[in-house]
Amino acid sequence: MTNLHNLSFKRKVHRRVSLRTSALPLAFLCVLLLLLPLPASAQPERTPLTLELLQERLRTPILREGNLTVDLQKMAIDLRPENTNFRDAFYQLLRKELGTKPLGLDLSYALILGDFVGSDLGLRTPLYGKAMSGDKARGVYAPIFTATEQEKLESLRFVCRESLAMSTTGYAYALPNSKDCRSLLGTESTPASEIAVFRGVLTLVQTRFNGEVKFSNTFFLQSVDAQGATFLQPTNWTETRFARPVNFTSANFQQSSNFQGSIFFEKANFKKIKFQELADFQGSFFENSANFNQTTFKQLAKFSSVQWQGNADFSEAFFANQAQFTKANFNQLLLLIEATFDQAVSFRETEFNQLVNLQSANILNQADFSDARFSKEACLSVSGLTFNSNQAKILGNPGEIGKMFCIPTLQGNQNILRNLGQNFRQQQQIADANELEYTKQRLRLIEFGHRLTATNINSASVASLINLGFSATQAEAIAQRRLVKSFRNSSELLTIADIDLEKYTQLSDRLIVGETLSIGGWLLQAWGWLALSILLLLSGYGTNFWLVFGVGGLAIAYFGLLFWLVDRYRRLHPVPIIPTSYETISILVSFSVLEFFSLLAIFRNAEQPWVTLGCLLIILVPVPMALLIRLYQQGRYHDLMDVSYFTEDGTFRQLRLLIGRLPVIPRNETFRERYMPLLCDRRWNWLNYYDFSLNNLVKLGFNDIRLRDEHLPGIISALAWYQWSLGLIYITLVLWTLSRTIPGLNLLIYLK
Repeated sequence: MTNLHNLSFKRKVHRRVSLRTSALPLAFLCVLLLLLPLPASAQPERTPLTLELLQERLRTPILREGNLTVDLQKMAIDLRPENTNFRDAFYQLLRKELGTKPLGLDLSYALILGDFVGSDLGLRTPLYGKAMSGDKARGVYAPIFTATEQEKLESLRFVCRESLAMSTTGYAYALPNSKDCRSLLGTESTPASEIAVFRGVLTLVQTRFNGEVKFSNTFFLQSVDAQGATFLQPTNWTETRFARPVNFTSANFQQSSNFQGSIFFEKANFKKIKFQELADFQGSFFENSANFNQTTFKQLAKFSSVQWQGNADFSEAFFANQAQFTKANFNQLLLLIEATFDQAVSFRETEFNQLVNLQSANILNQADFSDARFSKEACLSVSGLTFNSNQAKILGNPGEIGKMFCIPTLQGNQNILRNLGQNFRQQQQIADANELEYTKQRLRLIEFGHRLTATNINSASVASLINLGFSATQAEAIAQRRLVKSFRNSSELLTIADIDLEKYTQLSDRLIVGETLSIGGWLLQAWGWLALSILLLLSGYGTNFWLVFGVGGLAIAYFGLLFWLVDRYRRLHPVPIIPTSYETISILVSFSVLEFFSLLAIFRNAEQPWVTLGCLLIILVPVPMALLIRLYQQGRYHDLMDVSYFTEDGTFRQLRLLIGRLPVIPRNETFRERYMPLLCDRRWNWLNYYDFSLNNLVKLGFNDIRLRDEHLPGIISALAWYQWSLGLIYITLVLWTLSRTIPGLNLLIYLK
């Protein structure tokens, strides 16, 4: 027992010693970490700024990038109310030096305690009339500005006048009402019309502001660099003017930031910023490009009445709350690539002069484009847009917004087209939904044509590849590559060492990848392309009733004239059978009027009116003209030459729907008694030919007019049957178009 006890005691001692031995390195490491200083980025060492140190730095400015700069980097500057004496002296000393000399101010990595009134650092000066260059008669002596500075100050006058002109059209109304704009556009100076001019470069890289920042009504003649700055309290940049580039990249605004009525003459960089609270840019003016790429707006973002003269880049921006772009003016591109809108975004009464790129953007709530204006070059590019019509919606003026969407290809965009169409159907904006359907089918037609004409790189011979534009070496390389593995997409050509990007870009539109079509398959594809082309040209794929109406009116008038010609103008010899001059004039005038209104409907509604007209001529002209030429070549020598070929049902005279009516009467004697020949001696007889043409094409007419069954030339019968056959297709097209354009019927068909 004693031995066991000793053994147990030894094990416990050994365990304690082991634990103590293993704990020693850990304890040493903890002590070492405590003794080592924190990294500079995490807790930078800051020197408290005193008046003596400030005066020394003012006496010895440093030269940085060609500009004399007061270096206050890594300073702790206490401007709190309890430090009033230092605060007043701080502003007084800096204003005296920065106002008389074009000195810059560098507050990088500094800590500002208390409110920072930056506008008090600038030199107060009036901007009215000739105040900037001096006016001794009025007792005004302007500060001594350089020629470049005066030019920048004068440039404000141009922006104010431009904004005033824009405000008369309802856009950017805020800027002309600013104090300096009222002063510049007026003739007298008031204390309120003065502006603080900051002549040097302002650098705020990684600066931390614990209090409010106030730069309202300040004119920065040099650049402002605030990369990575942190603003813990509200910031006020109201009616501030930035003559040089401004850079707020990666800044953090934890409270509201107010840039209302500001002017940015050069590039404005707000990339990767976090606006934790309200971001207000209402009535601002961006003379050059503005970059809000990857910026986060946690609360309301106000960009109403902003003028964007350059590109506005909001790519990958995140709007967690509402975004307002009401009454804005985008003169150049608006880039919203991969931007996300969690809440509603408003573009009401906004003017777009160039492309609005919504590629791969996310609209999760509501996007309102009501009363927005689009120039001829402007459209909404929604390729790859994430949009669910069951959760979100896009608003716009009925009959207009659907025309503003532009999509380059059908591949990868069928879902967005379907969702957009569903969105407008739910809002009963059938014209806009149909416009998107038309866009979809037009892109489908392009794909059909590409499949029929492009070269299949999986089956094309080496000679075909060379004729296409590849070199002999490249063609051989393609042939060798497809022996190993077929191409799945055309971009795999870039994996071949002999093919460069330039050659691929040059020929990519003429290439296709897929299974080789047989002759039958190619013919089916060609028939699908032809049928789709006709539907698009003659009816906008069933989305344009007035286009269908114009097509029908033209065909009715055309065939009415032909039937009048074959019936009334039969021969000159031996006994002339020709119409009277009155009837000839009447039919020609009426034909011209009907054709004019039909052509007007076509040219006002067809996207390619001349192509539509050419398609109609191919359908209407060759066969009837061939029949007419043959008819007058062989002449007419048969019984009943003086009696009209056309007969009407004499038992009724009423508007009839004649769906099942055939163009020739039966041989039954009782029908011959009911159907009486047209009276050619009546002055209004020419109307009957339009009635017959209307019956044949639309299956609707005032009288049941048909061809007689005896002593009828076969060519005339063939002409009537040809129009009757076209009528079956046309009435189907009319009913299909009506089903897609009548709101109630459309909703019944498409809503699920």
